[in-house]
Amino acid sequence: MQLIFEKSKKGRKGIKLPDLDVAQEEISEKYKREKAPNLPEVSELDVIRHFTKLSQLNFSIDTHFYPLGSCTMKYNPKFAEQIANLEGFLNLHPFLPYILEDTVQGALEIIYKTERLLCEITGMDAFTMAPLAGAHGELTGLLLISAFHKHYGKKKKYVIVPDSSHGTNPASATVCGYDVIVIPTDKDGCMDLNIYKEKLNEEVAAIMLTCPNTLGLFNPHIKEIADLAHKAGALMYYDGANLNAIMGKMRPGDIGFDIVHLNLHKTFATPHGGGGPGAGPVGVKKELVKFLPIPRIIKKGNESFTLKFDCPDSIGYISPFYGNFIVILKAYAYILLLGKSGLMAVSEHAVLNANYIRVRLKDYYDLPYDRICMHECVFSAKKQAKNGVRAIDIAKYLIDKGFHPPTVYFPTIVKEALMIEPTETESKETLDRFIETMIEIARLAEKKPQILKNAPLTTPVKRLDEVKAARDLDLRWKP
Repeated sequence: MQLIFEKSKKGRKGIKLPDLDVAQEEISEKYKREKAPNLPEVSELDVIRHFTKLSQLNFSIDTHFYPLGSCTMKYNPKFAEQIANLEGFLNLHPFLPYILEDTVQGALEIIYKTERLLCEITGMDAFTMAPLAGAHGELTGLLLISAFHKHYGKKKKYVIVPDSSHGTNPASATVCGYDVIVIPTDKDGCMDLNIYKEKLNEEVAAIMLTCPNTLGLFNPHIKEIADLAHKAGALMYYDGANLNAIMGKMRPGDIGFDIVHLNLHKTFATPHGGGGPGAGPVGVKKELVKFLPIPRIIKKGNESFTLKFDCPDSIGYISPFYGNFIVILKAYAYILLLGKSGLMAVSEHAVLNANYIRVRLKDYYDLPYDRICMHECVFSAKKQAKNGVRAIDIAKYLIDKGFHPPTVYFPTIVKEALMIEPTETESKETLDRFIETMIEIARLAEKKPQILKNAPLTTPVKRLDEVKAARDLDLRWKP
């Protein structure tokens, strides 16, 4: 496929600009370009065909199965997009609540009600919608933890995380000034309880856990872990990246978690990827409510909503007030559409689909932790590696077969990891096609491994030296 610059023909035009209808002013010399911009000269039809073909080269949830673990790259209903594009929501200015509060009562009500819905789903007492992504929510949560301990004069030095945690967990703790204690995974795929007990002490500020964890496994000792943490004066932090597995089945607040961040852009109907948009609201138990970011939305009587800024113990501003309002709006609509039974069905189907894949493929791929999983299952390509086929080769071949690859090499505690997360919306027929392809790959690895090593063959650019591509970026076209 040619670059748009290579299609350029001198003098060709795709648009005619209207005549200037305002007085023309002379531009200062310092703002004038030394030479005209190097733009392609193409017709409208050239532009339409070029960018349509580019879009067709992309994998998207609208066109392909995304077995993409870790990020819950799931399908989100289009009705949420329609609601987000309603004029009354789409054109809100972020400063309106500060200067014309009466004109945005509907938006304030949606944020307030979304907070209450998330409290019900997670078992928390209050939420802030301000954080703009999951990692931003983590940072907010750690700042709340720090504020809590300082308020009560407790000197804390450590944060405990398992070695299967998301990389942002230790990063967020470090940014907030804590040293990180990493607990290894036991033979059952959970944080080693005995080592946890050895490392837990009164200088630990918090324990950060994903439940189920990044291996897709639920920790049966989670209540005991929480009780021990609280006895030592530590808080329990819930990384909500995997909430899609437990909605309506288990509330983090009911088993001892004090703080939770959620990823609305993962679990609640906002297309995820490409760098955003995101939303990482943070929920807390009542002991931490006074430390939440400002402003808070307060309900006045039965009808109206206002902003509260007078919160002397607050950690202050985390982001512009709205957060990502449109993301919050989509989540609100999604939750209302599904209701309690619908959200439970989401988790049930996500778990069922993951276990179907686990059982169908475990004879072909190494399964490091062979037990019932939750929303994702993690295989290893160790068997295939004996014939020189690595996880990356499997990922590249899946592209040729029309599937987006699953996450590979994460979690890092599984060598040649293949993390497969089908989510709840995929049909059995789609899963069967994916499973059949994975079985085909396992057989090719035994008999014709070079076919996998040569993939992909159907893409405009074949196998790259990915380290060189990342370090030696080529972003500008030159004739």
